[in-house]
Amino acid sequence: MSVRSQSSEPSGSSEDGGTSRALEAVGDHRAGFACFVGRPNAGKSTLTNALVGQKVAITSNRPQTTRHTVRGIVHRPDAQLILVDTPGLHKPRTLLGERLNDVVRTTWAEVDVIGFCLPANEKIGPGDRFIAKELAGIKKTPKVAIVTKTDLVDSKTLAEQLIAIDQLGRELDITWAEIVPVSATANKQVDLLADLLIPLLPEGPALYPEGDLTDEPEQVMVAELIREAALEGVRDELPHSIAVVVEEMLPREDRPADKPLLDIHANVFIERPSQKGIIIGPKGRRLKEVGIKSRKQIEALLGTPVFLDLHVKVAKDWQRDPKQLRRLGF
Repeated sequence: MSVRSQSSEPSGSSEDGGTSRALEAVGDHRAGFACFVGRPNAGKSTLTNALVGQKVAITSNRPQTTRHTVRGIVHRPDAQLILVDTPGLHKPRTLLGERLNDVVRTTWAEVDVIGFCLPANEKIGPGDRFIAKELAGIKKTPKVAIVTKTDLVDSKTLAEQLIAIDQLGRELDITWAEIVPVSATANKQVDLLADLLIPLLPEGPALYPEGDLTDEPEQVMVAELIREAALEGVRDELPHSIAVVVEEMLPREDRPADKPLLDIHANVFIERPSQKGIIIGPKGRRLKEVGIKSRKQIEALLGTPVFLDLHVKVAKDWQRDPKQLRRLGF
């Protein structure tokens, strides 16, 4: 079992020599795509943000937060690592769930390396095995096991999880290119993870301009930040029912050049009229909080003052309705 920590020997010591050859060539520029997979709430989005050094994916303690593949871009002098953050693979209960799973599988087929995220603080369960069995069928793409949330466990628990992941690979005939423990929130071994992923990428020029951190359209990122704020503190059944569409983003006319203002009009969609009160809250207080919190994040993202206009609308059973899903961007 090859487990990585900052004091480990270089990857080039592997017996098959494949990683060694990759490292020897690292003087040439490498560029490619890495995909983080794992069951919902395994820490994939938090890890993406930590590697990029800025928020490009929304995070939440609610499962199934991510609905779009977010490309976060890590720039190095010798490499460009493009991170694809997918929804958590799960057994779907709705048409939306089926489409999210299709997104995951399509992404797996197109990337250069797959990072399988398993939280250190939760034993390997049926959801992890479900994903691992799917990964076992992908023979050519290198797979790195990433043990997330290591800051939440002691060294004994972490060691047990590392052994369990190694055994999981042996059972399913998965050869882990690396097994790497990380903590995105404590910034432990995040840079090391990038160091280990880069040699697994193909040689080639940069695919995105220097300074680009994501290729997500601004309107999609703004909608995701609003949805992230709306997810906080709501009942368990509501997160899957929330979708956000930014209808308009326009600079306010007749503003002086040194005092710009961006008008953003967005709709928060839920599935049933009874859910409206949960989002809006008593006397509109909750929706106001969502607006204040998301506006701060949007202003930080766009670098300009924002006027945010939010409306809550009902799109009945949108997760099961193909027409509604298309309208909401799925």
